[in-house]
Amino acid sequence: MRDPLAVHADDHVYGAPDAPVTVLEYGDYECPYCAAAAPVLKALVDGSDGGVRLVFRHWPLHDTHPYALTAALAAEAAGDQGAYWEMHHLLYQRQDRLTDADLAGYAVELGLDPALAVGEAAQRYGDKVEADFATGVALEVPGTPTLIIDGQLFSGRPDLAALRRAVGAAGQGSSDPDAGLQPGARGKRRWFVGRRRAQREPLAQGAQADGAENRCGQ
Repeated sequence: MRDPLAVHADDHVYGAPDAPVTVLEYGDYECPYCAAAAPVLKALVDGSDGGVRLVFRHWPLHDTHPYALTAALAAEAAGDQGAYWEMHHLLYQRQDRLTDADLAGYAVELGLDPALAVGEAAQRYGDKVEADFATGVALEVPGTPTLIIDGQLFSGRPDLAALRRAVGAAGQGSSDPDAGLQPGARGKRRWFVGRRRAQREPLAQGAQADGAENRCGQ
């Protein structure tokens, strides 16, 4: 399996491709916490002067969010037509309206082919959603949104000030709990999501609970 923390050619990247700090997000288009975080993450990247890039991967909680998967497919269809991020932001802005008719309408609004956004035609994009999900399984993603900043789990409420502190700490190579980058079990060692042995070690004790009040599916 490919490295789940590496940025791959089929990943969706918002911001400068060569930005020194990467924020990796696992999200669900029906998750209200993801919708709240979306404009904050956009502002983080837009205000970073090329210092931060956002990579979004799909983690649809289909058991509780019936439209999450079809919304993810519609986003991928938009991406295939060069408008992934436009659809991404629109889906979060209109999170309460994600039926097939809504998704087709959003495609029309963005000047895209609505026939590709829904139904059988959209199923071709399922492999990408499944690939995203597989990397999340490898990283033991606890819920949505999960934010990983340069290999370190961000916990707590993702407000702009907290994220900027975390980005600053990541850029300096530190694991500062006050910045929302959590150390390992009982604070005795750093906890780096991406440096667990063979990417398969269990998360540090209590790590999955960090930020639980700010995530869906946990």
